[in-house]
Amino acid sequence: MKELKEKRFFFFDLDGVILNSMPYHAKAWIEVFSEFNLKFTEQEIYLYEGAIEFETVESLFKRKGLLKITPQDFEKILQIQKTLFKKKYAKLVKPFPEVLEILENLKREGKKLALVTSSHKEILSEVLPKNIKNFFEVIITGDRVAKRKPHPDPYLKAKEAFQAIDSESLAIENAPAGILSAKRAHLFCIGLTTTLPKKYLSLADLIVENHLQLRSLLLDGR
Repeated sequence: MKELKEKRFFFFDLDGVILNSMPYHAKAWIEVFSEFNLKFTEQEIYLYEGAIEFETVESLFKRKGLLKITPQDFEKILQIQKTLFKKKYAKLVKPFPEVLEILENLKREGKKLALVTSSHKEILSEVLPKNIKNFFEVIITGDRVAKRKPHPDPYLKAKEAFQAIDSESLAIENAPAGILSAKRAHLFCIGLTTTLPKKYLSLADLIVENHLQLRSLLLDGR
């Protein structure tokens, strides 16, 4: 697609796009929730990827029959999940095999690359290899914005850092909250089915099934 080759600013999500990390984040969340005698599936976690805020957890808990949770409870749960993930799962996280080639070629073509994630900086430092991190001129983590995905704030902040033009920009996401965040920030968005099937990514402008298709689309325009 010719119009994709003309894009200059590329905004990448982290988990499920750059890193094959979502199965491990889900395992950590499921373990933490089990301490409250609540059972969740991986897909339930994937559906709320990047949008695990107090209101989200409160809604999830109510749906499972636990009616009361305070913001303090949520902060405690979040800290337990982050600690568990770092201790038990972070070392297992790897970039998707095609990611390095995609980033190298985009950089060689003079594209501007940003990483836009709801993960906090402390998690990023545990899981993102330096050779991958160095490709990104702008990195927006969840602790740098007032409101995380699905709010547009993370992408708006990244756009501002680049002074990016909407028509020359695109985002790559793999979850409903991230896609909604990108669209609310007026970005063209490619949905990637690494964690969820197409029907959950319907707000994306284009949907690709894997990183090989993403590579062909971004580098070859097809």
